Amino acid sequence: MEIQQIEQLLKEQLQLSEVYVKAEGSHYAVTAVGDCFDGLSRVKQQQLVYSPLTNAIADGSIHALSIKAFTPQQWRREKLLNPPL
Repeated sequence: MEIQQIEQLLKEQLQLSEVYVKAEGSHYAVTAVGDCFDGLSRVKQQQLVYSPLTNAIADGSIHALSIKAFTPQQWRREKLLNPPL
């Protein structure tokens, strides 16, 4: 699956303000930023991101997925400490 496809899918499905995807083969790292994560546990945040990608995970297009989810407020603080590469 292409990085742009994943980014577009997540932005549309979750109404994200920002999303960054890195890929190494079929291993993907997602950084997602959106109000949808406010008040959710880390597990619920990850489940929210997994949901739109279920088919790609099931068919093997995505073999491994690491997720970092932030609210916009958390992301502003995170960018100051750990800017995205």
